[in-house]
Amino acid sequence: MAKQGKRLKAVYAGFDREKTFALDEAVKLAKTNAKAKFDETIEISMNLGIDPRHADQMVRGVVGLPHGTGKTVRVGVFARGAKAEEAKAAGADVVGADDLAALVQEGKIEFDRCIATPDMMALVGRLGKVLGPRGLMPNPKLGTVTMDVKGAVTAAKAGQVEFRAEKAGIVHAGIGKASFGEDQLLANARAFVDAIQRAKPTGAKGTYLKKVAVSSTMGPGVKVDVASLSAGG
Repeated sequence: MAKQGKRLKAVYAGFDREKTFALDEAVKLAKTNAKAKFDETIEISMNLGIDPRHADQMVRGVVGLPHGTGKTVRVGVFARGAKAEEAKAAGADVVGADDLAALVQEGKIEFDRCIATPDMMALVGRLGKVLGPRGLMPNPKLGTVTMDVKGAVTAAKAGQVEFRAEKAGIVHAGIGKASFGEDQLLANARAFVDAIQRAKPTGAKGTYLKKVAVSSTMGPGVKVDVASLSAGG
């Protein structure tokens, strides 16, 4: 821990933590300061002027990052017959119906995203207590309850990211790895920011984007100049 503290101290000394930066500069700093011995994830965190406890202020959706996340996403699909075969052909990691439901009930959840055909939702609905708390419950609004199984699996594998505002109105996501090029990270960050701006709920009053920061897994947060975001920075 002493070594880690020393490393962070050196990083913090390298830039003014109270200063705000344009998005491209913030991404560059976060990437530069990712000095751990593993390929750190670059993350973006956005503090929104909303109260997610009110239905008309909830921010939730999906966005496809142009350069993916750098993570391998395991996809589980609830489907039968031809749709099950379609899911397997598209690269789904786990496909099934009652057999898959039984595994989930036992706590054997070997997937990071869950997709279901509409006819499976009566079965999947019974798994709400297991899938819900893990953020894995399929949802038509997120494109994870669909007959287009191939499209949903392909999108999930290609780096589609789900987002959902937490209680404090904070939404965050991994936008790539430190090994990505700056241009790739910036394109992903902009795609995520644009998605959040488009998802502004009808009930949001006052300032919507309050604070934004970019960081690496082990690195310090770099504050983003919120005004630069609306200007396309």
